[in-house]
Amino acid sequence: MEPTVWIWGLLACAVISGFYRKTLLTAVLVTLGLLAAVFQERLSIIAIDGIVIGFLVAYFTAKQEGKWHYAGLTFMLIWSLALFAHVIPGFDNLQVLDKVYASLDSTPFTMYLNLDKPLVFFGLLLACPLLLGSNKTCNVKALVLVIMGCLSLLPIAAGLGALKFSFSMPHWLWLFALNNLLFTCVAEEALFRGFIQQGLSKRFGWVIGLVVASLLFGFAHIAGGMLLVVFAGLAGLCYGLAFYLTGRLWVAVLLHFMFNLVHLIFFTYPMLAK
Repeated sequence: MEPTVWIWGLLACAVISGFYRKTLLTAVLVTLGLLAAVFQERLSIIAIDGIVIGFLVAYFTAKQEGKWHYAGLTFMLIWSLALFAHVIPGFDNLQVLDKVYASLDSTPFTMYLNLDKPLVFFGLLLACPLLLGSNKTCNVKALVLVIMGCLSLLPIAAGLGALKFSFSMPHWLWLFALNNLLFTCVAEEALFRGFIQQGLSKRFGWVIGLVVASLLFGFAHIAGGMLLVVFAGLAGLCYGLAFYLTGRLWVAVLLHFMFNLVHLIFFTYPMLAK
């Protein structure tokens, strides 16, 4: 087996373990994954320092109250955004796709197996023990309507000319699916729904938490233009509603992944070539 595979294989297992709330096992798997990354020279001393500082702050944040707790949460937000934006130096993320085309009408797509972004999930899980939500009785009909509304955004975008119907099953679909589900969607939902939406909801009510988290999620896609911001915000609203209705972060993750997978298979991905 290619040695590099061990890095993301261990992190993938750690993500699954985290959702099963196996704290010790998750910590061991993350540690082994990071050690494998160091061995493969994909982490520098600066990156390791950034990881250790983030995890230490997360650990102590969970044990604090009052102003120190909020200070810790603020630091974790900044730390998470820095990892999302890849601004912490020393991470050698693995490029696995380089300007490939999902279909003839699609723009080129490049994909990395990131080391920095997935760490957001583990850091926030350490800082916020309730990150995964708290199970509650779900209104199944309402959830089905949310799912239908979410997936309807894609044909609406196609009707507006932002996308185009285009069936494709690229040979790298399996790699996209694993990376998108376990690393991209988990990290993004952990930050925007588990951390931001849930935190604001406890303080200001669920509507405020839902709306603010959705708006922030939309503006996180500003590089793709305002139309993408609008549709990402609406999709984020659906993910947030799924989280609110079920109390389960994994439901929001699965809906997010389902949206991205349908987008790739049935529409031009990531965007329509002009």
